[in-house]
Amino acid sequence: MYNEHLQVWDECLVIIKKMVRESAYKTWFEKITPKSLDGSTLVLQVPSKEHAMYIDEHFIDALQVSLHTTLGPRAELEYFIVNPRKLHKPLPYEVKPTRKDIRTNSVNPFAIPGIKKQSIDSQLNESYRFDNFIEGDCNRLARSAGIAVAKKPGKTSFNPLFIFGDVGLGKTHLAQAIGNQVAEHSEDKTVLYVSSEKFTNQFIESLQNNAVSDFVNFYQMIDTLIIDDIQFLENKEKTQDIFFTIFNHLHQSGKQLILTSDRPPRDLKGIEERLISRFKWGLSADLQLPSLETRMAIIQSKLSSEEVELPPSVIEFISHNVRTNVREIEGVLISIVAEAALNNRDINLDLAKEVIGKFIDNISNELTVEYIQRTVADYFGIEPSKLKEKTRKRLIVRARQLSMYLAKQLSNKSLKHIGNAFGGRDHSTVVHACKTIEDLLEKDNTFKSEFSTIQKQLKSTTVD
Repeated sequence: MYNEHLQVWDECLVIIKKMVRESAYKTWFEKITPKSLDGSTLVLQVPSKEHAMYIDEHFIDALQVSLHTTLGPRAELEYFIVNPRKLHKPLPYEVKPTRKDIRTNSVNPFAIPGIKKQSIDSQLNESYRFDNFIEGDCNRLARSAGIAVAKKPGKTSFNPLFIFGDVGLGKTHLAQAIGNQVAEHSEDKTVLYVSSEKFTNQFIESLQNNAVSDFVNFYQMIDTLIIDDIQFLENKEKTQDIFFTIFNHLHQSGKQLILTSDRPPRDLKGIEERLISRFKWGLSADLQLPSLETRMAIIQSKLSSEEVELPPSVIEFISHNVRTNVREIEGVLISIVAEAALNNRDINLDLAKEVIGKFIDNISNELTVEYIQRTVADYFGIEPSKLKEKTRKRLIVRARQLSMYLAKQLSNKSLKHIGNAFGGRDHSTVVHACKTIEDLLEKDNTFKSEFSTIQKQLKSTTVD
């Protein structure tokens, strides 16, 4: 039947909607259009490769259940990608299969008779690299340690490397970046990435099949083992026991262990003390919330890799409002590009506000002092850092005073906060700067014109 693919996808959506949060459903599934159905293969049109990768990584369980229910156990899935580069004429440019065989239970490699190390699939995502993991104060220690481990796995004092931080800050990205570099530069080294949940399920299956020794032997073959979300081993005593055995063997054999968690070792509850002590043997490095500048750099990197351009005001607006984690920033970007591509809309502040409104409740229209500094410095052709220096150069002094004045007018920051943002100056300096600018606006028409240009640029960033 001609509309059979539409009917199948509608039935899938009914199931998916019950399995995912409403905000996730609106963001990731309402953008998908069913394109065709060939036997048991459903082709879905999605806005971008990133969109396909995201739903494939985060919502595969919901897709599995819905497709198996509607099309049976042999269901297959392909994505039809819309080219994000032609925002005003969205044309598909390729059919890219992503997960042809969606099976509930993936085959455990240790169950293959006569397995050889070279045949083990690392389970790594090749898109997670060091060069697209943006460095900032929030992650510098963890990233540097990761690079050191990747160069000499098992040979540094960072063993295990324990990476912790809140959801969406890049733990998985960093851990897999290490694994990818090890795999590329040490072909004789076997790398394996596995979630703690998968590790647990594999162990349970080995118990059911009386194959625990095969399970242990398999993991003891690994040269670089990456266990993601180790906190999910909490209160799983038998799984912890077997992991303890594997950990000891690998560590004593000079193999590298990389663990991620949403909290530091000392805060893990329901994990045996003997494991906690081993987690502390190496280095525990945390990932913190990225600063405004780091968030902007992340956005620029993402846009560059996708060959998509966004107006500077939109980049600033996203950076200022989406602060919780990197994953949410990526989700906002994908949604903005998708909305523009599928609905033939311009990417502007109105669109950004509309999309971000689906992710967060309160959108801030306040400009940051840092953005004001950067805008004024760009106008005068100087580095923003110059505004914080102790110098009497006329151009820099004028730019600094103007930045202080605009910060007082356009942000809700206190005089003390503004002064601190300019190299630790006190509030009286800000008061003097504001008085100086007010006098210039009354007497100097040329300066008044310059001020008007900068002010319009800054106000265009805010959304009423």
